[in-house]
Amino acid sequence: MSGLRVLNAGPLSLLQDAGRHGWQHLGVSTGGPVDIHAAAWANHLLGNAWGTPLLEVALGGLRLRAEADCWLALCGAQVPIRVDGEARPGWSRFALRAGQELELGFAASGQRAYLAVAGGFRVEPVLGSVAAQRREGLGGLHGDGRALEEGDLLPCVAGGAAFERGASVPWPYVPDYRETPVLRVLPGGDVFEPEQRATFFERTWQLSPQSDRMGARLHGEPIRAPSRQWSLGMVRGAIQVPPDGQPIVLQADHQSMGGYPLLGFVHPLDLGRLAQCPAHAEVRFAETTLEVAQDELRRFYRFFRG
Repeated sequence: MSGLRVLNAGPLSLLQDAGRHGWQHLGVSTGGPVDIHAAAWANHLLGNAWGTPLLEVALGGLRLRAEADCWLALCGAQVPIRVDGEARPGWSRFALRAGQELELGFAASGQRAYLAVAGGFRVEPVLGSVAAQRREGLGGLHGDGRALEEGDLLPCVAGGAAFERGASVPWPYVPDYRETPVLRVLPGGDVFEPEQRATFFERTWQLSPQSDRMGARLHGEPIRAPSRQWSLGMVRGAIQVPPDGQPIVLQADHQSMGGYPLLGFVHPLDLGRLAQCPAHAEVRFAETTLEVAQDELRRFYRFFRG
């Protein structure tokens, strides 16, 4: 099978899909894209089904050569896109002919771009998913969680006639990653003292450089958490408060269990915006309700999953 040859893999390029579900009881994280909004649009532009394997490109710097005609879509971070030196717009689909090279520059805003191909990348799943999880050594192109490397071949079917023309995401659905995000928080977790909980929402937090796909670490004046003597199962978006008082928002590669007190849960559709924040970026939080989140998630999945 032909595909896209990796000429330069960039700082960190990982294959992802809808995630590795059903294994958390054995300590295996779900993985998947940290920005489901951008990933969903990339696949949608190509008519791919929800969760079709695509590439998560951290910061940019990726260069590929097509070994067959294909159609691609790229959404997410604002990275320069060039096909044989000619610019292409972001949040759009475009053709790549055999022998042509695609080059992604480095992000001007945002942190992760999502590159999808019509029909998806054809990679053997591990535990039901191709999602690359480097810490656990699962998934990815070689099945061992490794990031892409120079010389790798991303297999896909030839699809040069899949579309007659390009297309772009309507502008109201394209986020501006330069803005300070206000992330909505669902109630739940442990009972914090009212003044400590109020302080969390009143404060502007900075994103720590130690943040990664496992969790977004926040930095600011510490808050005081209640004590807890037991561990709980963890979910994506949970806001843990360790003894140092600096909250951690769990992301796609989060651990399956945790003992730190929980302040609440970030709205699932806001986690992607957090994942696009660079180190030292400012973020704020606001309370929302379960009913609001459920309604928005129903509409989101109805559109992208049908």
